[in-house]
Amino acid sequence: QVHLVESGGGLAQPGGSLTLSCTASGSIFRIVALGWYRQAPGKERELVAQVNDGGGINYADSVKGRFTISRDSAKTTVYLQMNSLKPEDTAVYYCNGYIYEDIRTWNAYWGQGTQVTVSS
Repeated sequence: QVHLVESGGGLAQPGGSLTLSCTASGSIFRIVALGWYRQAPGKERELVAQVNDGGGINYADSVKGRFTISRDSAKTTVYLQMNSLKPEDTAVYYCNGYIYEDIRTWNAYWGQGTQVTVSS
């Protein structure tokens, strides 16, 4: 069993900053990728940023230059530094991990979600 536990989020003013963190724990053999998705009301869930096992990083075009994803040395915690926040960044942010529990078994895991609201 693998768990993703998120922290951070909350309310920020436009132009402000917030930091999200997510830690993977449990029966982890290998983490293929960790990242963040978000879902705004009435919209589909979308990828925000992701870092893979080799250190490669992908960002949604809408957050490039404003958001930075990073991870700790153990590669089990991922951070999302969100700067220059806009009202359109308002959404529930979900941590996501593609994780092998053993040499053959992998699944996509999700955190419980954390609300980010950008408003004056």
